[in-house]
Order: sequence, then structure tokens, then C-alpha cells
Amino acid sequence: MRIQNSTPDDLATILSLYDSAIEHQKKVFTKYWKPFDKEMIKREIIEKRQWKIVIDSQVVCVFATTYSDPIIWREKDTDPSIYLHRIVTHPAYRGRFFVKDIIVWAREFGRNQGKKFIRMDTFGDNQKLIDYYVACGFNFLGLTTLGVADNLPKHYKNASLSLFEIPVI
Repeated sequence: MRIQNSTPDDLATILSLYDSAIEHQKKVFTKYWKPFDKEMIKREIIEKRQWKIVIDSQVVCVFATTYSDPIIWREKDTDPSIYLHRIVTHPAYRGRFFVKDIIVWAREFGRNQGKKFIRMDTFGDNQKLIDYYVACGFNFLGLTTLGVADNLPKHYKNASLSLFEIPVI
């Protein structure tokens, strides 16, 4: 298993994984992501903020990072943090707990970048994911509610979000 930056050649795979995640979300929960802007994904790839987990040449999981998230984290955004977004596992690899592997990676990556926290969010009432992230070691910090959130993907509009944090250590 390797975690590495995604490349432009991965764009179709990333978009396909997002589409399959949206279909899965529709089956298991009342809220789901909206399709993502291809240009946003391309920008993340160029900025080296789009990542992939590869096993035997197969992309089995993707996720994005950022180093600032003020719309969601407000005053806490001043803490030096790495923010994880859109973790998606290939359907054939679900249940492998890649979030735990991402935490190990993010701790090392975050230390090297001078970060103190790893943070993430999910829909505020998705108890299954809340429980999963806590079981992976994240501290549940509570809920926040967004307004319009123009600079974020469409599913964030007026969303209630659960916030999670784990120290880089």
C-alpha cells in the first residue's frame, strides 16, 4: 500500500470514485454529495493536494487535503492544521479502514509541515460516519452550521456538519 499524490492521469478514476461514492451515499443515508467540479479536482492535483492510496497498481482510495478551512472551522482555522476532505474508497475495497492508514500518513506529513492537528468534517447527523471517525481515533468536537458557503462544493450549502480533530503528535 502506498499513499502518493494523484496525477492528471488519475482524473477519470477520481471522478468515477466520487460518482460511485455519491450512489452509495444515496443508498445508505438521506444526504449525499453533489457532483464535483472537474476544474476543482484538476486544481487540487496541480497543487499536490489530491492523494491516492494504491495497492498493486490499483487506486483503492482517494482524498484531498487543504491547510486552511475558514468557512467551516472559523476561529479555529488559525490553528496549524491539515484538513482531510472527500475520502472515497473503491467499492471493492470498502471495509479496509483506510482512514486509519490516512491518519498515520497525515501525522507524519503534518509533522513535516509544522501542523498540530488533523481535521475533518462530515454531515452533522450521519451517526454511522461519526462513530467510525471516533473509532479511528478522532475527537468529535461538535456541530457547526454553514450558510451559503459559495467557495465550497454545493453539498455544503446550509449544511450542519460534525467536526473532528486528532493531534498530529
